[in-house]
Amino acid sequence: MDEFQRSWLLAQLGPDTDPADLECRFFRMQSVRAVALEVLGERRAKLLADPLKVTVDNVVTMDLQENLRGIERQIEQVRQAPAPDEPGDEEEAADAVMAVTWLAPARRYR
Repeated sequence: MDEFQRSWLLAQLGPDTDPADLECRFFRMQSVRAVALEVLGERRAKLLADPLKVTVDNVVTMDLQENLRGIERQIEQVRQAPAPDEPGDEEEAADAVMAVTWLAPARRYR
């Protein structure tokens, strides 16, 4: 994993994410998008394993439903955003333009 990929992962997952863990996952999966989705999926599963809302009468109420919705939105964003190790629409467009520039003109000028 190069520095650009590591920076992208930390931007998606937060600066407190363990870089060594990300390296191990990347070695196994060979895709930064797959690493990000796996980490976010684990965070989502951890939230779902515990009750999302706990209320102690007249003392405190803890509601984690918005945290769950936030992680689900983040998962969807990672699925749609271009990853640094995958060609995006901009690169494909640049390749297409580059291919057009290599075409020989139909008429030669003197």
